[in-house]
Amino acid sequence: MTKKSPPAKVSPSQEQRGIAPAGWENFQQPLAEDAGLSLLLVEGYQPPALLVSNNNSLCQALQSSPEHVSLCDPYCGDAHRRAVSAGGVTEYKCHAGLKCFAMPVQISKGRDLAVIGGRAFVSAEDYRATAERLRDGDLKDLVTSDTLTNIIFSDESRLEILAERVEKAARKYSSNPEASKLLGMPDEPSREATPDTSKPSEFESQPDRVAPPETASSGKSSRDLQDEVDQLRSELDYRTRFAESLQHFLERISAADPEQTYYAVLKNSKELLLSERASLLVYNEGSHELIMKAGMGLPTEIATIGRIRLGEGIAGGVLETGKPMVVRNLEASGLKPSPLERRYKTESFISYPIGLGGRKVGVLNVADKFGGGIFDEVDLSLIEIIAPQVALALERAEWQERATEFQLMSITDSLTGLLNRRYLEERLSEELNRSRRYEYSMSFLMIDIDDFKNYNDLNGHQAGDLALQMTAHCLKAGLRSEDVACRYGGEEFCILLPQTPAVEAGVIADRIRQRVATTDYPHGGRQPLGAVSISIGISTFARHIDTSERVIAAADRALYTAKHNGKNRIEFYADSKLTAPPSNEGQQVQR
Repeated sequence: MTKKSPPAKVSPSQEQRGIAPAGWENFQQPLAEDAGLSLLLVEGYQPPALLVSNNNSLCQALQSSPEHVSLCDPYCGDAHRRAVSAGGVTEYKCHAGLKCFAMPVQISKGRDLAVIGGRAFVSAEDYRATAERLRDGDLKDLVTSDTLTNIIFSDESRLEILAERVEKAARKYSSNPEASKLLGMPDEPSREATPDTSKPSEFESQPDRVAPPETASSGKSSRDLQDEVDQLRSELDYRTRFAESLQHFLERISAADPEQTYYAVLKNSKELLLSERASLLVYNEGSHELIMKAGMGLPTEIATIGRIRLGEGIAGGVLETGKPMVVRNLEASGLKPSPLERRYKTESFISYPIGLGGRKVGVLNVADKFGGGIFDEVDLSLIEIIAPQVALALERAEWQERATEFQLMSITDSLTGLLNRRYLEERLSEELNRSRRYEYSMSFLMIDIDDFKNYNDLNGHQAGDLALQMTAHCLKAGLRSEDVACRYGGEEFCILLPQTPAVEAGVIADRIRQRVATTDYPHGGRQPLGAVSISIGISTFARHIDTSERVIAAADRALYTAKHNGKNRIEFYADSKLTAPPSNEGQQVQR
């Protein structure tokens, strides 16, 4: 009876050699190698097969992938059933465009076995359709360094010949129980006989298996199609290398030391874009200048390179406009030639402006592509992928530098790990200046733990310290990378939300409030509300709330209203935008 197995849900095993008929491998393997085609011995649903010979690497990738193996189920997966039911050779083309055959073989008494053969592209059109799926379609996630190592091309006549030879081999195997002792091809002459070397193999006159077939419809030679295969391999190898580089890039881009961050950003960008020369400039908002922070492959020390004014030169220009510049040929573009002392090897480069939330952060330059190549839109797209991470890393590095200047320990709260009031006051002043200059929104949250004195009195100061630490963790977990959380004093916290209007601030505040309310504090059940909770007051930059003192005072007043109205709630100050998101706890707007 035909065996059936359910589709695999995890990476399927490809082979079960231990239960294959003894010695059949000595027949199957030479047949597959001589034909340059795949052969699989199966007993039911596939995968797994009992024996796999010369498998197409694309099939190996598809049927080893839990996400993609189901695509093969109606084809090779069900091939055994169709072959046994038909009692002879059945042919089919799978979803990947590979031509295959399946046929029953009587090589083990009492077992319904079949052979799947071929797994080859027999037309250029089929290959190209699958290549596009690998490049940008539903198979792009399948690509690894092994996916294209053994792509098989053939024509239909070779599959027919192979099916005939499999049938002969099965008869010979069945008629000679000791056949497993013989090595080599099943049609090999006996050791006493002298082989007729003048007679060519049935496959010798056929095209070599690594050369794609020439088709009238394609209008291209086998050599042209082989070049396409090589090009696809190159593209997919590049994509694999890019994915690996990007993963490495994201892991290495941020460091505790700003100089290490600048170096990591530049080194990984340079490697990713295959450039011999690269530089990283960071924008100083106070002086409106770009400052060189790191350079690789430059003929001079970066300390000798002067600052660049916003709008000045290529780097200053791209930062001012926010538009990257991709130059294939400097002379042909009409730009001013670079000074000879800079000793550029090529005329092609990219200058890319880095920004974060509308704020100018810096410029990344790459030049002198390896091998004298030119930079193009593909390279630009790679930079666009990594640019957000670069921007965040540079912003962190900038604040790390400032933190070093102000002595990091003096601006960090030792209990909660949050920044302290001193840091808040300086950062709040800078964000207000930025909001005034660019007409950005900005919101501010003042947060207080409800009935914290009661918690401390009942449970002790150590329990109170732990509650402060847990609350600080809830705050950090609910924020975006650009937000700034601080411990204001005692059980009060505050959060600065750059470029954030009142409505969005309300959403963030409620997310934090709910996170605290659902956190399991050790003694939370002893609180008056049955759990540890927080109240939040929100103020937003406005015409009459335009200084640090007014922003803080407005949020503090809204917090007082939240406490007065029952706690565990959010209140907006009157001059803030009044629309608030809904809440089960009844958020209110102070008027």
